[in-house]
Amino acid sequence: MSFNRRAFLKTSTAIAALAVAAPHLALAQAEPEQGGTLRVAVDQAISVIHPLLTRVNPEYLAGELLYSGLTRLGTTMEPEPDLATSWEADDDLTVWTFVLREGLKFHDGSDCTSADVVASFEAILNPELASPASNNVGPIETVEAIDTTTVKFTLSSPYADFPAALAYNNARVIPASVISDDFGSLRSTAIGTGPFKLVSYEPDRLVVVERNPDYYDPARPYLDRVELHVFPDPGAQVSSLIAGDIDLVMTIGPNDFMRLEGQDGVDAQRVASGQFCNVNFGCDMAPFDDVRLRQALALTIDRQAMVDFMTEGFGTMGNDTPLNEAYPFFQPVPQREKDIERAKVLLAEAGYPDGFEAELIASDRPAIRTQLAVALKEMASEAGITINVTTMPHATYLDQVWTKGAFYIGFYNMQPTPDGIFSLLFTSDAAWNETRWNNKEFDELIGKARAVSAAEERTALYTEAQALMNEEAPSIIPAFFDMLGAKRSWMQGYDIHPRGSVFRLDFAWLDGTAPTRQG
Repeated sequence: MSFNRRAFLKTSTAIAALAVAAPHLALAQAEPEQGGTLRVAVDQAISVIHPLLTRVNPEYLAGELLYSGLTRLGTTMEPEPDLATSWEADDDLTVWTFVLREGLKFHDGSDCTSADVVASFEAILNPELASPASNNVGPIETVEAIDTTTVKFTLSSPYADFPAALAYNNARVIPASVISDDFGSLRSTAIGTGPFKLVSYEPDRLVVVERNPDYYDPARPYLDRVELHVFPDPGAQVSSLIAGDIDLVMTIGPNDFMRLEGQDGVDAQRVASGQFCNVNFGCDMAPFDDVRLRQALALTIDRQAMVDFMTEGFGTMGNDTPLNEAYPFFQPVPQREKDIERAKVLLAEAGYPDGFEAELIASDRPAIRTQLAVALKEMASEAGITINVTTMPHATYLDQVWTKGAFYIGFYNMQPTPDGIFSLLFTSDAAWNETRWNNKEFDELIGKARAVSAAEERTALYTEAQALMNEEAPSIIPAFFDMLGAKRSWMQGYDIHPRGSVFRLDFAWLDGTAPTRQG
């Protein structure tokens, strides 16, 4: 039987629409209650609220509350309708048509139409803006409004994952008038179509939003108000949760998870994920432009020890590629094992018979970055490699090291698809091409996988890409983390998402046991 792409895509969006209409049926047994203020603890400043420029999880959370995209990610990583109710592709997967909801409104009361979608994506693709979404929304060649509720995307190459790609954190829709007249204002104000409207914005302390009465779903959000409280100290977050002053801590570490599990009135949450912390090599900078040196460092690592140390049992072993069992189309390649003698041979071949010395930089957020750096320092010393670890404030790291450095620690959320993580970090045109590996064979494999829908063929291509990446080691990925978080038991309709940067708080609500709070 032939594969009918149009019928498949239409059926998929219909199923997704059903999931969006009633996700609380799976998350909570009781009927959602309206009202209340939800207090959320985040671990770093919300320095950016411009929706096309956000970079870290607290900023992504604010963006999701205030803005919408054409699609959004469900709890199973499948794309669901957001501003768009349906979509379909031609047989070549190069022309995609999206149909918007009727009567969409921005927070200022103006209409949201296909013209705003076109203007938003033209801004995203404008290299002068440098939006992280530019290389993560797919190979868009043109975007045009067919009528007020229909948008057509023409791609430069086939892309099976396009609807999922449009759920990327920075692919938000903003008014065309703001883009043309006062684009910079979005750094401190917000005019979106999201479930909440901005009340106040203090980047280092508190962001407050309130229910959007014009949201496209009249029943949601259930909450009247959400407050994002900045708690740089993880211990303070947990203490506030136990005291009932905070309702939700987005992410916690293993020790806090074990402390909170079984705590009266608290729900500790855990889900398997592809989130990882890694060692990035600047493959265009000496000495890391020599593949033998990168391979040698990778061979110094005891992977199981790293899992035990980094995740404390709340994770799985990594193999220097960004995929694991949490992803579709995953098939493992042979596991790299610790081999100090082989590492020494490679170092000698690279011209370092007595080892070498290098500075490894880690941001102070999250703290696991420094822990990985210190663990690598100890393990690499067995091969005669001296690593000097430097920890710096996260803001300084983003400004001075991220995407520029030769040897530093990264931290990344799971992406919706294998293509999403490869295209974010490791292809030559990746938005965050930190390693500058720029391997043409790897690029071709990822490009081929984009163009096919058959699971078996995609799995084979991604497996070949993993094998190549494992061999050349542009990055060391020793372990993957389970996502851990915690909430008060009175918060309903919320489960931690494997993506790490998807939150869906418009489905959350407070039951009758929650404390009454004044806004």
